Amino acid sequence: MFTVSRRNLASLAFGGLASMASGASAAIPPINRPGKSLIKLAVAAYSFRRLLDFKTKSPPTMTMEQFAEWTAGLGLGAIEPTSYYFSETSNAAMAKYKLYCAKLGLDITGTAVGNDFTTPDATKQKSQLQLVNDWVEKCSILGGKTVRIFAGNLTKGDTLAQAQERCINAIGQSCDHAAKFGVILALENHGGITANVDDLLTLVKAINHPNFGINLDTGNFRTADPYADLEKLAPYAVVVQLKTEMHPKGKDKEPANLKRLVAMLNKVNYRGYLAVEHEANEDPKEGVTRAITELKTLVGGGI
Repeated sequence: MFTVSRRNLASLAFGGLASMASGASAAIPPINRPGKSLIKLAVAAYSFRRLLDFKTKSPPTMTMEQFAEWTAGLGLGAIEPTSYYFSETSNAAMAKYKLYCAKLGLDITGTAVGNDFTTPDATKQKSQLQLVNDWVEKCSILGGKTVRIFAGNLTKGDTLAQAQERCINAIGQSCDHAAKFGVILALENHGGITANVDDLLTLVKAINHPNFGINLDTGNFRTADPYADLEKLAPYAVVVQLKTEMHPKGKDKEPANLKRLVAMLNKVNYRGYLAVEHEANEDPKEGVTRAITELKTLVGGGI
């Protein structure tokens, strides 16, 4: 079973930060990708969360099947169906959805869950492990490659090292499970104990599992220079979620520089999916269409 001690974590954190300060290579070796960069465009179902959410008082105005149809209508070849929006989550339902998408010519990049691996409550931690493991299996049925996961937040009275230790051990155990299904767990830079890029790289270094990588969310760093922080993570990305806005520390939201983001991915020879995850306050169909149109010119078609 995958485990890491707090003592080992402390040495990893120290060594990782020290190497960053000296300009040496940080974290685990970057993913080796032969050939040229290949960015394949997709749309994340989360972009349509207000239309798909069936857990609110108002009934949803879009089904997951309609989401797939709409994306196919854009001329794309892939979607990321977020786990939250499936009204039925049985294995049979996953197989049925995979078939539906296959007939539309759509690949399923993977899926995304909203777990918390920093909780000090042992019972809750067990349930979170089960949640991720269940969706690893469902992702495999869907034909997906990655499951987007979160680390979690720092609980009051907890130390960062304690939270990191629990998170690392939980991710490692889930990676062992994911290995049985050929699925990769993709940790997102999603605030909490991953809000700081150096803290996130400490996790990456400690886990160092073949079924682990980064879900690079381009809009989640609220730092002074989010582009620089994204560049540090890009070598470890196994999937990318692109947001159309950035929010640097101390500034208002600003449009994302899509050209710069694509260039960053090309620089590290990224080969994989780039899923548009639209969060801007506008009609998601308009926002996603505009982003995909620009991205197609930047990545050479994006299918």
